[in-house]
Amino acid sequence: MRSLPSIIHLDMDAFFAAVEQAAKPSLRGKPVIVGGVGGRGVVSTASYEARKFGVHSAMPTAQARRLCPNAAFLTGRFEAYRQVSDIVMGLLRELSPLVQPLSLDEAFVDLEAGPYGPALAEADHATGERLVLALAEDLRADIRRHTGVTGSVGAAGSKLMAKIASERAKPDGLVLIEPGQERAVLGPMPVRALPGIGPATEQVLRRAGLSTVADLADAGEAELVQLLGKAHGSGVYAMSIGLDDRPVVADQDAKSVSVEDTFEVDLADRDRVLREVEVLAARCVRRLRAAGRSGRTVVLKVRRFDFSTLTRSETLRGPTDDETVITETARRLASQVDITGGVRLLGVGVSQLADYTQEDLFAQAVREEAALEHAGEESEAAEEPEAPSVRRWMPGQDVHHAEYGPGWVQGSGVGRVTVRFETPWSEPGRVRTFSVDDPDLAPSRPLPLVEGEDWGGRQVGDGGDDGEEEHG
Repeated sequence: MRSLPSIIHLDMDAFFAAVEQAAKPSLRGKPVIVGGVGGRGVVSTASYEARKFGVHSAMPTAQARRLCPNAAFLTGRFEAYRQVSDIVMGLLRELSPLVQPLSLDEAFVDLEAGPYGPALAEADHATGERLVLALAEDLRADIRRHTGVTGSVGAAGSKLMAKIASERAKPDGLVLIEPGQERAVLGPMPVRALPGIGPATEQVLRRAGLSTVADLADAGEAELVQLLGKAHGSGVYAMSIGLDDRPVVADQDAKSVSVEDTFEVDLADRDRVLREVEVLAARCVRRLRAAGRSGRTVVLKVRRFDFSTLTRSETLRGPTDDETVITETARRLASQVDITGGVRLLGVGVSQLADYTQEDLFAQAVREEAALEHAGEESEAAEEPEAPSVRRWMPGQDVHHAEYGPGWVQGSGVGRVTVRFETPWSEPGRVRTFSVDDPDLAPSRPLPLVEGEDWGGRQVGDGGDDGEEEHG
């Protein structure tokens, strides 16, 4: 454990929604919800304005619409999020070569390994803390200046406490937890605050009368080992008393993304198993997208009643992050597994990871939107044989018009598309409506969020391209 709070954790504030608000002046200060916009869509990120209405990530979009009907519901623009993330990660690497990204909007940094390491090593405790705070404040200011969005920073002597500090700092703040204060900070927190404690483990602990981190510390290592097993119990106990010596690992390249759940009662019903697989697949896709990746191989993990564990996998023709594709593949694999006697644990993962392709980003949203339009226009299809070739426009999508310039799609339907023409550095723009096949309207790449920044060699205000390229 360190005596100086030289590990920092950066977590961008409501990242996807914040990028959309920075890109669209008319949405600033208003509720914005990013995710699937169809009937089976799921919220990826909600702005703080939307969270006041009870909207949160992983919530069904239909429920979010009921809670906050006046919000702007947008599909994801992952090229924009990746561009902002690249700027942020570049700023972090100026502080230290030891930067461990956890997703597009979150990372640990070891300041002792960077250019300020010698100064931190030579400083007394008070001076060292002031230097850490100064570096963190400068980082937050640099992020805002270069990207137009905000991030929260936590500083501490370990990764565990730095992450807890950044949670306390939200939104747009900075919190430092002094080494030696770990138990005082952790004690009142619920057990779920510790990494590695999910719903199933929480239920085991609650049945034993352990609901706070202080309860875990008081219970002792032996009792936790008896409840959770040697490895897990020992790890949970160490964290409960604030011990965490995990190093910051630079550029950790995950080989796979996966989620799993252990069930209190073994599952013996095939339909129930398939429903749980669907839930796990959706969680896996959210984690995959948060990491800015897609994958080619879908993996199913099953632990049976007798603790025997098996895996099944299927490799797709190309990498994807599409929830429907991954869910159907996982269901197909689960249908082939013998569940006689019951299932204790299920897991869904994706391996052979790759960066996003443009086709991956909008596959699910395009299908959802197409299904909605098809349901509403089925009677018109016979009279309009050209309808299947009509272009689809997704809410939030970047576009460029030959006369009016850059803008974004507010919505579309019944053969029309509504576009608001504005840029990240303009005043809120005017709205105009066009035919969905207007030849002067074309998809475009995202514009930089700050005037004067240059993404990928393009000049600010460039009209963009035809949107047909792949951009990693």
